Amino acid sequence: MRIAVFSAKPYDRTFITRANAGERHSLSFLEARLTADTAPLANGFDAVCAFVNDCLDATVLEQLHNGGTRLVALRSAGFNHVDLATAERLGITVVRVPAYSPHAVAEHAVALVLSLNRMTYRAYNRVREGNFALDGLLGFDLHGKAVGVIGTGHIGLIFADIMHGFGCRVVASDPFPSPAAKSFVEYVPLATLFASADIISLHCPLTPETHHLINADAIAQMKEGVMLINTGRGRVVDTQAVIAGLKSGKIGRLGLDVYEEEEQLFFEDLSQGVIDDDQFMRLTTFHNVLITGHQAFFTAEALTNIAETTLANIDAFESGSGTMHRVVSAK
Repeated sequence: MRIAVFSAKPYDRTFITRANAGERHSLSFLEARLTADTAPLANGFDAVCAFVNDCLDATVLEQLHNGGTRLVALRSAGFNHVDLATAERLGITVVRVPAYSPHAVAEHAVALVLSLNRMTYRAYNRVREGNFALDGLLGFDLHGKAVGVIGTGHIGLIFADIMHGFGCRVVASDPFPSPAAKSFVEYVPLATLFASADIISLHCPLTPETHHLINADAIAQMKEGVMLINTGRGRVVDTQAVIAGLKSGKIGRLGLDVYEEEEQLFFEDLSQGVIDDDQFMRLTTFHNVLITGHQAFFTAEALTNIAETTLANIDAFESGSGTMHRVVSAK
């Protein structure tokens, strides 16, 4: 099959090419994001391979369909950026990577917790400048602290297990509790989690129910000085409410690997220009905020799994046999 790979970075080329053993598919790597303006680049391609910040709304899907595209292969688990109803109407099959390396994301969430707690990012810069003062770097023992985990799928469960290993008491909220978690996780109502957790980490999918789950009302229920971590979906967090929480001191530490308006920022080098997202720039002014640019998935193991599953999806679509992780709209 002829495949147009959008939002392709050098690492995408490396891992996807490696997974395309025997060059069984013809791959064209495009640096551009998939948008209504760039969709014509896919004319004549059987499939497009898209990433999380590519646009797959009705307009783009119509253009892809008119250009002959029959398959959208997402190299991500999330699919909220795809108009599934339009895809089905047009006869375009949508597939995804349901899981790659949950350890990668869970471990990155833990890295944010540790870095924020002990302010290692501030200490690094101080030492480089010859400042060895400890004022402003005070942390706390993780042992004995209450950690709230919202969403105990593969990633949330691994994160919970790691934090349990630190000696933390882990409480969780999930509409579908995991039997595997019962030995080290206590499931509680969301309000109880907000009120009792010293650290809250978000690992839930983005749905209409979880959009802005962390809003002003939720933050008001949290402990004073709570640490909030989000490596899940950006739009689960209401950024304005979080900024207000930081200003009031209600949120004592904030770690983000995702951001609700990240599409125009993340995965690009914007260091030579002006970032005109005022909310994002306001976040960067807080000394107790640590932001990484959707980096949590970025391990060799995860990229290998993503590439191999993506190519396996395409193989299954082409041959009509094998495992294909198809996404369909909710009826």
